[in-house]
Amino acid sequence: MTSHAPSKPWSTILFDLDGTITDSAPGILHRLARTLEILGHPVPPPSDLVKFVGPPILDGFRAVADIDAEGAQEALVVYRELAATDGPEGDSVVYPGILGILREIHAAGIPLAITTSKSEVQAVRILQHLGISDLFATITGSSEDETRSAKADVVAEALVRLRAKNVDLSNTVLVGDRHHDIEGAAEHGIPTIMVEWGYGSPAEAAGAIHIVHSMEQLRGQLL
Repeated sequence: MTSHAPSKPWSTILFDLDGTITDSAPGILHRLARTLEILGHPVPPPSDLVKFVGPPILDGFRAVADIDAEGAQEALVVYRELAATDGPEGDSVVYPGILGILREIHAAGIPLAITTSKSEVQAVRILQHLGISDLFATITGSSEDETRSAKADVVAEALVRLRAKNVDLSNTVLVGDRHHDIEGAAEHGIPTIMVEWGYGSPAEAAGAIHIVHSMEQLRGQLL
């Protein structure tokens, strides 16, 4: 989106949710295990289940749990029902220091947006529960039927919404923790800053413009 090497001051900052702002893995893994048990499927070990966190959930059911397309849709319905019943609390454990950074960015007048492959309905509930939903110009996640779930598609929808609000997108950056974030943002010419405290491996950082391992490092790259 820019012709120069991407760097601050950023005109807009997009944030992933799971693994970037919240440590939601315990709640997600619990629901995944319950979903598979309800449907009579074997439950993979936690080391495999954690691969669900970040990508579209349907991809996880097909690739990690080895469920066919029709079965994955059925599993998605059960999973979403469990998420709606559980509420946002289990997915709302925040990484220490991140809320302060978000509030500083907002106070500095830089537009913020959420771009997550998590259900948009659930993402809104989580951010409202945390009391920070008002910090974001848009909260964009996957649609309930998962037709919008790939990170590139979520980012595309967020950009449409931001343009409708006349948000300056001339020097946008995304903050995330998985290669899906990097690849999805890159489809729109947006660079990514990768955080090391999430669910991605070091190998997934290829293509990120910066890799940060502390909140202070992240703050330095954004403000």
